Amino acid sequence: MNVLKNSLDMIWSVIQTITILDIIGILLMSYLIYLLIKLVRETRASQLIKGIFIVVLVYFSSNLIGFKSITYVTKTVLDVGLLAIIIMFQPEIRRALEKAGRTKFGMKLFNFSDQSDELKKKWAKAIDAICDSCGEFSLKKTGALIVLERQTKLGEHLKGATIINATLSRLLLESIFFPYSEKRKDASPLHDGAMIVRDAKILAAGCHLPLSQNDEFIDKKLGTRHRAAIGMSENSDAIVVVVSEETGQISIANNGVLTRDYTVFTLKEYLHDAILPDPQEQKKPLPVRFLKKFKGDDKK
Repeated sequence: MNVLKNSLDMIWSVIQTITILDIIGILLMSYLIYLLIKLVRETRASQLIKGIFIVVLVYFSSNLIGFKSITYVTKTVLDVGLLAIIIMFQPEIRRALEKAGRTKFGMKLFNFSDQSDELKKKWAKAIDAICDSCGEFSLKKTGALIVLERQTKLGEHLKGATIINATLSRLLLESIFFPYSEKRKDASPLHDGAMIVRDAKILAAGCHLPLSQNDEFIDKKLGTRHRAAIGMSENSDAIVVVVSEETGQISIANNGVLTRDYTVFTLKEYLHDAILPDPQEQKKPLPVRFLKKFKGDDKK
């Protein structure tokens, strides 16, 4: 009974010392933990966190029981844990820092200006050309992989690609992704790679993109083209448009999530909302029709 009373007295004494700053600090820490959980959810990092928790549990258990050898080994592992966490969580840490830099605060802090009216007009024309071309690709079941660069620069993916730096047009898109033809016995040498669009212009084609590494969360039927689209969207804020050569289905990868079943109209509406947002519409969520997740029946 005395133990319980002493415990309650100790808790009450701690509560009495809490200040407004302490409450603010607790709320901020809770929010940071929430963001961390949101960041690592459905990624390989979630499995690594479980492994770290098990190591910590083993350390305390072995130390309590008296297993000196196990305690020593787990303590050594935990001593270098910070460096190991940085190495293991490098993709997640990079993505978190990039997201922080793309916030309104980060953009204003470093004086990144919004798109000019002229660039917005160019983007509007480019989006129309992309959507019309994807509609044609969908009808003919022509595979295509189009990356729309936003704040994160994608220069590191230009190695081995063909630099084009040309005004985006429907004819040029159809030439780049021209598939193998039995009549011509030939295909565009760039049709299997990705095309990167920067500032409404075709920057390069025939680009090789990183494949998604979250295999446990991706349908096994998913082909290389869609895995590359997801991988690029995981490592940048780019929007990636994919047309399946198996089904002709149009899909979009954004922030590591692949959505599907787009028509020319819904694709155009999505890209306009994402690339050229109306200031009055920025806080509105995307329509429900845009949130149907990929089920995994496309192979390429």
